[in-house]
Amino acid sequence: MSSVSPIQIPSRLPLLLTHEGVLLPGSTMRTSVDSARNLQLVRSRLLKGTSLQSTILGVIPNTPDPASDAQDLPPLHRIGTAALAVQVVGSNWPKPHYTLLITGLCRFQIIQVVKEKPYPVAEVEQLDRLEEFPNTCKTREELGELSEQFYKYAVQILDAVSLEERFKMTIPLLVRQIEGLKLLQKTRKHKQDDDKRVIAIRPMRRITHVPGALADEDEDEDNDDIVMLEKKIRTSSMPEQAHKVCVKEIKRLKKMPQSMPEYALTRNYLELMVELPWNKSTTDRLDIRAARVLLDNDHYAMEKLKKRVLEYLAVRQLKNNLKGPILCFVGPPGVGKTSVGRSVAKTLGREFHRIALGGVCDQSDIRGHRRTYVGSMPGRIINGLKTVGVNNPVFLLDEVDKLGKSLQGDPAAALLEVLDPEQNHNFTDHYLNVAFDLSQVLFIATANTTASIPPALLDRMEIIQVPGYTQEEKIEIAHRHLIPKQLEQHGLTPQQIQIPQVTTLDIITRYTREAGVRSLDRKLGAICRAVAVKVAEGQHREAKLDRPDVAEGEGCKEHLLEDGKSDPVSDTTDLALPPEMPILIDFHALKDILGPPMYEMEVSERLSQPGVAIGLAWTPLGGEIMFVEASRMDGEGQLTLTGQLGNVMKESAHLAISWLRSNAKKYHLTNASGSFDLLENTDIHLHFPAGAVTKDGPSAGVTIATCLASLFSGRLVRSDVAMTGEITLRGLVLPVGGIKDKALAAHRAGLKHVIIPQRNEKDLEEIPANVRQDLSFITASCLDEVLNAAFDGGFTVKARPGLLNSKL
Repeated sequence: MSSVSPIQIPSRLPLLLTHEGVLLPGSTMRTSVDSARNLQLVRSRLLKGTSLQSTILGVIPNTPDPASDAQDLPPLHRIGTAALAVQVVGSNWPKPHYTLLITGLCRFQIIQVVKEKPYPVAEVEQLDRLEEFPNTCKTREELGELSEQFYKYAVQILDAVSLEERFKMTIPLLVRQIEGLKLLQKTRKHKQDDDKRVIAIRPMRRITHVPGALADEDEDEDNDDIVMLEKKIRTSSMPEQAHKVCVKEIKRLKKMPQSMPEYALTRNYLELMVELPWNKSTTDRLDIRAARVLLDNDHYAMEKLKKRVLEYLAVRQLKNNLKGPILCFVGPPGVGKTSVGRSVAKTLGREFHRIALGGVCDQSDIRGHRRTYVGSMPGRIINGLKTVGVNNPVFLLDEVDKLGKSLQGDPAAALLEVLDPEQNHNFTDHYLNVAFDLSQVLFIATANTTASIPPALLDRMEIIQVPGYTQEEKIEIAHRHLIPKQLEQHGLTPQQIQIPQVTTLDIITRYTREAGVRSLDRKLGAICRAVAVKVAEGQHREAKLDRPDVAEGEGCKEHLLEDGKSDPVSDTTDLALPPEMPILIDFHALKDILGPPMYEMEVSERLSQPGVAIGLAWTPLGGEIMFVEASRMDGEGQLTLTGQLGNVMKESAHLAISWLRSNAKKYHLTNASGSFDLLENTDIHLHFPAGAVTKDGPSAGVTIATCLASLFSGRLVRSDVAMTGEITLRGLVLPVGGIKDKALAAHRAGLKHVIIPQRNEKDLEEIPANVRQDLSFITASCLDEVLNAAFDGGFTVKARPGLLNSKL
């Protein structure tokens, strides 16, 4: 038998009052320090002390909360534990506090408190004379192997000073605890089903009172969920490869402790696998006539787009296993690209899911995260399939032209597999790590322009242009769809408000200038709100006049002016009645509600002096008219360009001035001093208004040449002519794109003639018939023909042959 020499502690100890448990000799615990006394003790003794003695504290269990910071020292328990401070961790958030790691050394008894402030210090008497008894070793080792629970009667054991008293109190408790834990362990090991396990555990809780056993009910519920999850895996219709992976993962899940972080990840993964629609699909409605009627009712115009949808339905009717096409609707905002996607899903009878891709710069949004990462999740494609619950929905990939790129990868490259009909039948999400068949999904992408879409991704999609609307189409859309929608949203009826087509045309031409109808919809909403106020006021007045307690004529008091005088116009009883219904919206009402017109036709005013011409430009928002202004002054032959121009447009300006200088004698163009060298002692300034907007492209070449020709000849360009086309150094006019959008822009601006390259004549077939009737299209193959068409009477003395003026 070996012995241990007694542990000697100082005769005076600082007292640490703790309410978080009882520290026994030989045990270790963490305790928080946040009261004023304890904070002062830590700062004075532990943080500033340098000797070993300064790290020995007297730990006293304290029933009241020590954080109360009472002025008087609370009653102290007479027996405490001398402890060694092993670690001190401090923090200032949300308030200053420390966390101590302390180890119990031996018991002591307080003789007297010698100091109370700033922290208590007491004279103590050491009570323990520890010796090792071999017959307690086995009991202690078995308890350490099976449990690390606190003793139930910790304070009573602390008060037992002699070894005999301690053994008498602790050994029966230890034996009882060990037997209970052994029985519980044996019961869990040999349990067969859930009912037997619950019956075996509940009596054990009453007998043993084992702390922590109350969590068994949650474990039983989790085990029930795992059984149900395993049953779903067996009955699911997932492919063989996915089924093997799920079986493997469920076996790992059964062996895994619930406290492991991987337990929740694996369980979430298996739940996703059984929820995915591996073989669940909807049946397409293949009635071509009904589909045509539905598309025509939901959307006006858009003939090319509706034709493509009907073609898909026809082929789908003839061949059941047709792979879903990859369509991409390209057009300006507000023309109905997203709503067409919903109508396609409605026509087919399929589920619809929209995925917004604008600003996405992480490929994990498409492919998902690998399950090795914390917080991993599937990509938007797989998550969308889980949401809709079928494997053949209509997926709308909105704003595909606004995808970003970052250090996390290129999502546009990740879409290459998704949008490839030859590959997406075997799409592998990083989170699933098994293949999923996307071949039955109908993908529809939307974009404002194809310029920012990578070529490889653009090659995988079928591009369908959705151009802007004409004025007539906007009027029809407003009266078929927008006005009824706004009336319903504002609680109005056609018997309360009428908006004639003439008023709608005024809104389109004077208050909006767009390719789509979003601004038009907002203006109609503003009108409905103003009418709703009038209707509500009228109902209030009518109700007031109907009250018997209101004297006759009292309803007219609302029309009194602020100075107390009566308004001669409204000083009648009839005007107190509600306004006559329906309220007719005319131009005067528009001005009162929407304010003065935002867009007035200023074309003729802008072209009232030489050196100004009108060009046509294409933007992602649709076609626009563009003014080009030029001026000259004495100088050194420099050309100045302003208006945020791109490199291509700057090159077009240099081409135009070079061509004019080389043909100055032919057209009798001279500078201010009469010289045919146009840049001799002359500076030229070209400006493109709307300087805050970046401009680029080759189609402004003919407009710049015409503007400079007007400047040097002193002649005015026709105010009803707009033009577009690229030029060469030899004066040839080359074709450009966006003819339809540019023609619609000229039509909106009220112009009458449009000069286009001769090789763009084929594009006139796409322009609506009413626009072709209102506009005269002039095709030109060289700058000579452009100048002859841009000036009244031509630009030369003799009329030049080859000018084609066609009224289409």
